[in-house]
Amino acid sequence: MKSPAQVQELAAWLAATDIGLLELRTPDGVLRLGRGPAGEIEKLDAQDEEAPQAPAALVAVAPSVGVFLHAHPLHAAPLARPGEHVVAGQPVGVIRIGPLLLPVHAPQAGVLIAFLVPDRQAVGWGTPLVELQADE
Repeated sequence: MKSPAQVQELAAWLAATDIGLLELRTPDGVLRLGRGPAGEIEKLDAQDEEAPQAPAALVAVAPSVGVFLHAHPLHAAPLARPGEHVVAGQPVGVIRIGPLLLPVHAPQAGVLIAFLVPDRQAVGWGTPLVELQADE
């Protein structure tokens, strides 16, 4: 976890912004800083370690700039639908760059929660496109 001096530095930075909550996750734990009722920055308790944790959400990102498509241009049905189980590496969308189509693959097996970008929207490299709930 962060040292007290680092926590104070983060709190001072947060106080100078209009951000209401900062959550920092590290392999050592979770640090949550937020605004109290009077607007002061305070350290919030981390989640109870005994509470069951939901599987982590994963995000498939754009492998390039282009236009994100939920379906192949020659097919009407999307490659995957929200609520559908997908396997690791399964195409969940495509990026169109002129005549080139690049598949967007599921990073891990899980359930597709939502498309984060509307169909046929221009995206940049690394744009989060699809959210997945990872299998345990």
